[in-house]
Amino acid sequence: MATLPSNWMQSLQVGMQRMMDPEKTKTFRPKSKLKAGSRLERIHTLAQRTLGTGSLREAVTLPPGESLNEWLAVKTLDLFNETNLVYGFVSEFCTTSSCPIMCAALPNGSICHYAWADERIKQPVQLSACDYVSHLFGWVQRQLDSEDIFPTEPSRPFPADFRSIVSQIFRRLFRVYAHAYHNHYERMVALSFLPHINTCFKHFMYFVLEFDLIPRKEELAPLQQLVDKLLSADERKRS
Repeated sequence: MATLPSNWMQSLQVGMQRMMDPEKTKTFRPKSKLKAGSRLERIHTLAQRTLGTGSLREAVTLPPGESLNEWLAVKTLDLFNETNLVYGFVSEFCTTSSCPIMCAALPNGSICHYAWADERIKQPVQLSACDYVSHLFGWVQRQLDSEDIFPTEPSRPFPADFRSIVSQIFRRLFRVYAHAYHNHYERMVALSFLPHINTCFKHFMYFVLEFDLIPRKEELAPLQQLVDKLLSADERKRS
């Protein structure tokens, strides 16, 4: 069975620091962290240990006896941080001039445009890719910081619509990968960074598929062929 090296995420971070302009790395969004002593800290430690000792497919499954909502919460935090890290790399060449509209390509060659709306921007607006991602990451961070949505105190319940909120987060984060692969693939290959980004994306997609977080399959269309290719390759390694 193919397994992950225990330090694969550290290797990704180090590789980025070596390849990128130190001045540009200052613009990265700080890694989102759990509050010390929170209800999620123990299961987050378990998630990190699981990720370092097995396959990506096994690393996303709910551990026996654990709370589903708590597992969804800590994995959302981890996968948001990974997506943030990946975009921090491509942001060096994803600018308002190179990518004036947040978009990705569909298998038939047409272009899928992503408009932004949230609790602050009621009417969907077209944004450059970098502005879209900035709004997206800020919005995700507000969800993670909200005790009403991601409670850290044992006495506070998760909201009734928690799973739908998590689903919306992953639907939107998927667009970051869709844009990066379709608009910056050649640069990622040239900089020898593609294997690391593929690993992050496989981790992301295994979790999405495990918990059916993007139920509308047309939303996966921009990267469906890549998903099939990467996960099939993993299955061959497992057999």
